[in-house]
Amino acid sequence: MKFNSQSVIILVGLNAIVFFIGYRVLPNFHESFALFFPENDNFAGYQFVSYLFLHGSFSHILFNMFALYSFGSVLESSWGTKRFLIFYFITGVGAAVVYTLVNYYQFFDIFDQLVKLGLSDIDIKQMLASGSVRQSVLNSIPEAQLIEFYSIYHTPAVGASGAIYGILIAYAISYPEAKLALIFLPIPIKAKYFVPILIGGDLFFGMTKYSIGNIAHFAHIGGAVFGLLMMLWWNRKRYF
Repeated sequence: MKFNSQSVIILVGLNAIVFFIGYRVLPNFHESFALFFPENDNFAGYQFVSYLFLHGSFSHILFNMFALYSFGSVLESSWGTKRFLIFYFITGVGAAVVYTLVNYYQFFDIFDQLVKLGLSDIDIKQMLASGSVRQSVLNSIPEAQLIEFYSIYHTPAVGASGAIYGILIAYAISYPEAKLALIFLPIPIKAKYFVPILIGGDLFFGMTKYSIGNIAHFAHIGGAVFGLLMMLWWNRKRYF
């Protein structure tokens, strides 16, 4: 089967170019285009889109682009370029919105605890800027929560993973009987089972402290949720 994957190839190429620029040409590139927490001075509205083209490592971009080409090419051939690009960017931006909302909830939950301890807004901003914490705060709030508080504020999100999860949802709905497998677990599983298991894993790791590495699990879930909503809407409108 010959795939019409023109936009997918362009997206892969743009991601590769931006990755090269960020790591070889302009090392501070991420400070402008990664998705920062809105309370951070580095935040800008366009980052809800630009973060999709940045990646944290070679393995990160490799896995994402492999998935984009493998599943995106099939969907673009079925839907057409325009509809595929609309789906890709809506799920990518949707992933960023969900991720940011979850961060807001977690950040201000800890923020409110600090205020109750008597810290002012200026005190908290100084704490975030310096990384130093009063002993009275350490005696009242677990260190793990304070690390999370600091990380939410300072650590930006990068990567096309949210949009990729939207694509996976669309693929599973469109081709439920197709068999998929993880590289490190080469056991073929039907897409209608594989994708929900994958998302369930993100939900588990996002809700617990067992996550391995700095992975934006709720961005994955957000992309999947927006992908599901778009598929339900389009199917209802009989676009497929």
